[in-house]
Amino acid sequence: MDLAYTPEEEDFRARLREWLGKALPTLPPKPSPDDWPGRRAYDMGWQRMLYDAGYADVHWDASPTVRLIFLEETEKAGAPYVGAGFVGLLHAGPTIAAEGTAEQRARWLPPILRGESVWCQGFSEPDAGSDLASLRTRARREGDEYVVSGSKIWTSHAEVADWCELLVRTDAEAPKHRGISWLAMPMDAPGITVRPLKTLAGSDEFAEVFLDEVRVPVANRVGDENDGWRVTMVTLSFERGTAFVGEVVACRRVLGELATEARKNGRWDDPGLRRRLGRLNAEFRALWRLTQWNVSGVPGVGGSVFKLRYSQARQELYDAAAEVLGVGSLDLERDWVLDRLSSLSYTIAAGTSQIQQNIVAERILGLPKGRG
Repeated sequence: MDLAYTPEEEDFRARLREWLGKALPTLPPKPSPDDWPGRRAYDMGWQRMLYDAGYADVHWDASPTVRLIFLEETEKAGAPYVGAGFVGLLHAGPTIAAEGTAEQRARWLPPILRGESVWCQGFSEPDAGSDLASLRTRARREGDEYVVSGSKIWTSHAEVADWCELLVRTDAEAPKHRGISWLAMPMDAPGITVRPLKTLAGSDEFAEVFLDEVRVPVANRVGDENDGWRVTMVTLSFERGTAFVGEVVACRRVLGELATEARKNGRWDDPGLRRRLGRLNAEFRALWRLTQWNVSGVPGVGGSVFKLRYSQARQELYDAAAEVLGVGSLDLERDWVLDRLSSLSYTIAAGTSQIQQNIVAERILGLPKGRG
């Protein structure tokens, strides 16, 4: 795959850089981290600006190199991240684009791109995390509707979401991977209760969601009934392979900032720290090259390779940040301290590292499945 930049792509970079220089100063102040309605408005306002400027669909319809240029330039310029639009833009949207009907794509994709709808992810359950296929949320079919009961946990942005990409069990008798369906559930449907959860870093972007006889139209099912596990693998391939692309750019920026800070406070004199930062530089350069490969299409199992290594490298980066900060690493007001706390979740989110290791072993290396 040739990822060299063409003159047209470099022209795209120049135009994007010029637009960012004009657009970013017009943004309103960022809301408080605890103000989720305010954060939704801020994030969706930014998405609308991207839409009006012609950049909203870069995650879906642009070439691999254009996507990388967009992520590089927006991160370097300090532009807002996708924020509350994360699930819609990077998970549900790409899944619907790949697996949805023409009617479903026309219904759900334009509002995501215009910054008009927020999606949350209803996958994990209290007893179905790493073993996601053991989920128990039931959906019985009554005519043209599913009646859904159960609960979900770690549901991203549920308190401000309009829609939920929801996994349900539609056939309790089928083998666990074969009785699952992927539904788009409106979050204003009767019977839904949302209870926010506090993370270690004090944020509450996750929630528990309780479902009591919630009615979801059959027309909201993406893919065939009981074929939801295959559709879910499409979703997870995007989550593991491309949803963290912007964060790789951010980590490379943080690495440079760490080196600058270490030179200022004298810790650069430690040869062990210099070697550590140098190795991390090589790690993130390699991850960026893997990113370039992954964005060429649906990432597939390559996404697990990326997710596995990126999760560990991110934790190592912020451990190095703690070493550079010294006692300052205990100050929650300092740069990188909250990021270090949040990095602890990355070996769990989007499938634990143990799950990713199994996927790599079985589907890439061809090793036999382990037996309990």
